[in-house]
Amino acid sequence: MTTSAALAAGWIPFVVTLVLILLFSVAYVKYFISKRDGTISTTVSSVVALSVTLLTTALIPVDVFLVSFMKNTDGTFKDWALSNTTRQSLENSVSDAYYSLYGLIVFCLFLLLPFMYFFYEERDEESTVKSRMCSALKFTIVSFFIILTLLLVGAFVGVNHGAPPASGNSTDQWKRIADIFKDFTNTSKLEDALSFVVSVLSLLGMIALIMYSAYGMSALPMSLIKGTKSAKTERQAVQGRRSRISERSRAIRDKYSTRGSSTRNRDRVEVLDEEERLLQREEKHLEAKERSILQKCLLVLRPFEVVFGAAFFLVTLLIFVSLLLTNIDKAIHGQGYKSGYALPKRFLPNPVDIVLVFCQKVFPLDYIMFAALVLYLVFCSMSGVRNIGIWFLWLRMYKIRPRRTRPQGILMLCMIMMFLTLAINIIIYELTPQYSSFGSQRYVTTSGNSTKLASCTTEATANDCTITRMTLLLTSFFYRMWFFGAAYYWGTWVFLGFILIGFVISVIKKRKSSIDGEVDRDDFDESDEELLTG
Repeated sequence: MTTSAALAAGWIPFVVTLVLILLFSVAYVKYFISKRDGTISTTVSSVVALSVTLLTTALIPVDVFLVSFMKNTDGTFKDWALSNTTRQSLENSVSDAYYSLYGLIVFCLFLLLPFMYFFYEERDEESTVKSRMCSALKFTIVSFFIILTLLLVGAFVGVNHGAPPASGNSTDQWKRIADIFKDFTNTSKLEDALSFVVSVLSLLGMIALIMYSAYGMSALPMSLIKGTKSAKTERQAVQGRRSRISERSRAIRDKYSTRGSSTRNRDRVEVLDEEERLLQREEKHLEAKERSILQKCLLVLRPFEVVFGAAFFLVTLLIFVSLLLTNIDKAIHGQGYKSGYALPKRFLPNPVDIVLVFCQKVFPLDYIMFAALVLYLVFCSMSGVRNIGIWFLWLRMYKIRPRRTRPQGILMLCMIMMFLTLAINIIIYELTPQYSSFGSQRYVTTSGNSTKLASCTTEATANDCTITRMTLLLTSFFYRMWFFGAAYYWGTWVFLGFILIGFVISVIKKRKSSIDGEVDRDDFDESDEELLTG
């Protein structure tokens, strides 16, 4: 097999994934964006940004597949991969893909999305396209100076260029790490600047991961297990509440019909009337939901929903235990905060890693499981953003609701997902340190006169195993800028704590309404008609 054939084996599925991601992004944005307020410019920008986000995560399984594809099951390199130059060329193509996608993320975060956000904000009846573009450019220049400042700071701040610990048993292991990343220890100012920018964005992504993904990983399985309320039962309850409110409003009007009503009573009547209108809208939506064929089909599939919920809960539990053991391992055997809690050798077991290594026995089960793990983290993050909404400190800025989300909210959602993607890459490495670094590679070890096959780890040399580009990039960031490695380590502890808090909240919360997110006090009655007939 030639190098071209190997590239095709890895990149053709990636191209197919690209098409699927584009279709999913279009459907996702169209499903959530407001039909009344949406514009072509915001829709297209959101689709592009979301596609770039998902492509970045889709590249991880391709990266793992390509390094695994270089070797035979007996631990030897395949004929086409015997040359170090050939392997390096293949690895460079993956590195270029990572840098291109990271560059697109930076472009979207600091130029495209801010411009489109303020371009939409300036829309009114009197403004022209030219005036809106000028106003949006003024705000976009600010974000441009922010990224420029980050690049300059990254170029001149001090970085750790690989000084090993002074003494101890870990010195040899640290030198092996330095050997693996030797191409990254003598870097230029530009490379240091890029590393700093990616590290800062990943740190912001870790904050978003704690806020959204942690809750999504708890809430998604529990929402599937609990299900939603019955539309029929809920409609009957709404009718009862509406009847009681109508009677109270009528009683107040009858009581003060013969004499003038006070301001306080008029306010009470207005509040009751507003509540009745809201219940009337809810009743209309519940009636439509009750007649929906899709709703009846989902009722039949309810047992499968519970099974998926239980399976997702087990996946969340497996992720939680793996991250917990990894962090405990770092706390006990790591190199300390000045080395970004680097862990040259794993001492405690990692359940997710063990499962993936076990799945290697049945090709391509390990790749399917790994891709499913990446997708699960992405969809949990999207679920968390949808359930929590977009906040600035204690103020809710936007709600993420089907066919009701304002265009600015969709743009902010894509921005948050980009930050989350960078953090998910780190979590994937923490979850599967061995598999995400070496895939299914094995190498031949010699002990005396006997030889045996062993899975690739950091103890292997560069001539025995090829490390993935994702691990090389991420770990080189931690290796050179210890502050970020330490921050990710402590952020992971907070992430685990928020998963527990989210689980408690999900257990306590009542089941969701069957029309969750469809009716809000701020909606127009006309928008209800669009939603019901759309």
